[in-house]
Amino acid sequence: MPSLPLLALAGLAVVILCVISAARTPIRSWWVPAMLSAAFFAYSLWPILTLGPLGFWPEHVSDPWSVQIWFDLLCSIGVGWALLAPRARTAGMTPWPWLALIVATGSIGLLAMLARVLYRESTTPA
Repeated sequence: MPSLPLLALAGLAVVILCVISAARTPIRSWWVPAMLSAAFFAYSLWPILTLGPLGFWPEHVSDPWSVQIWFDLLCSIGVGWALLAPRARTAGMTPWPWLALIVATGSIGLLAMLARVLYRESTTPA
């Protein structure tokens, strides 16, 4: 399993390089966070089914590093929500149901919301 975290890190590096090199967001870029959300959800089903829906909790309270990771995840979700909610409103979306999804699923919901915002922005007449 150590290769999965390294694979995820490589994926993040690719995303960072793509964002740095792009002058603007490509029109059909919504499918990237949509596919990431679907893939992460599919992977997440395995631990949910084997360890239960709250199996993550012991992993986040066992030692100071675990708590630090929990805080980091909460900060990241908060920043993502703060940056995405105004764009969602501008795109004609109601952000509150998306917040419920994000609270329930974390990055899965945040990626899904990003995909929807990018889709709405790409289909809205200029």
